Amino acid sequence: MGWRGILGFEYGIVQAPLGPDISGPELVAAVANAGGLGLLRAPDWEAPDYLKQLIRKTRTLTDKPFGVAVVLAFPHMENIRAILEEKVAVLQVYWGECSQDLVLQAHQAGVKIVPQVGSFEEAKKAVDVGVDAIIVQGLEAGGHVIGQDGLITLLPRVVDLVRGHNIPVIAAGGIVDERGYVAALALGAQGVALGTRFLATEESYAHPLYKRKLVELHKTEYTDVFGRARWPGAPHRVLKTPFFMDWRNLPSHENETNQPIIGRSLIHGVEKEIRRFAGTVPNATTTGDIESMVMYAGQGVGLIREILPASEVIKRLVKGAQDLIRKEFASEKTSMNAEKCNS
Repeated sequence: MGWRGILGFEYGIVQAPLGPDISGPELVAAVANAGGLGLLRAPDWEAPDYLKQLIRKTRTLTDKPFGVAVVLAFPHMENIRAILEEKVAVLQVYWGECSQDLVLQAHQAGVKIVPQVGSFEEAKKAVDVGVDAIIVQGLEAGGHVIGQDGLITLLPRVVDLVRGHNIPVIAAGGIVDERGYVAALALGAQGVALGTRFLATEESYAHPLYKRKLVELHKTEYTDVFGRARWPGAPHRVLKTPFFMDWRNLPSHENETNQPIIGRSLIHGVEKEIRRFAGTVPNATTTGDIESMVMYAGQGVGLIREILPASEVIKRLVKGAQDLIRKEFASEKTSMNAEKCNS
């Protein structure tokens, strides 16, 4: 069945990397211990020694394999070298070229490499360089969104593309419960990646107010209001908070560089000022005007009703998917038998 292992992991469930440091050792270890693939998020600047410490801290919390995600739009060569030296199970890359050379480096280190793509063209390039799996991100996803296609149309095309290549396809975007999981399997995926659902867990390093908003608010919007200077050309999906609704039509020439400082955070061990319209979500250390900070979320956020332990999220996904498939198959079989009897 589709919920069984991919890439050597017990279940086909991936905890999407949550930046800048929301998916820390506690969350990643909890996901790994429950049989999923947890992904740490590397810093957006070169910090190889710190990153090695982060990986080693995670290993004190789990003896299961896990991965590290790198955004290729930011300085990353030294970080990737550190990841490969530590020989984590998976290197996940995003927003940049997953080159043949990078794939070879990873494989020589015994590390699987998994790019996240947002288009058929990106997926084709990934197949051509020999990646180990592909995460397909739909427009429904929270945070930074690289493509323009919805998951339900893009995913089957990529599944058809990889047929015969032994490359698992992992669906991402708007999936938060067993129904989304089963829908992704029906479209040909072998696994699912969830970001917003794992953001709203006990082990997530998100600020408590951010977590609460994920339960209270149900609507999102695709925008480019936040972080225009730091990460240009990187649209994102955010919660429709009161602050965002007041500023959603921010003129295109405006960005965070000339805005007032509204808070401070300790991010990957570095103290950072947060300006209005910065693309930095509030973590557990953040102080200041939390309500006015960006809060990323996917379209499935309306299905999140409580903050759960990460292990419970995985348990419910797996059992729910199994029960739903058995129930629907049994129902369909019974219906078909009844039709035969009546014919």
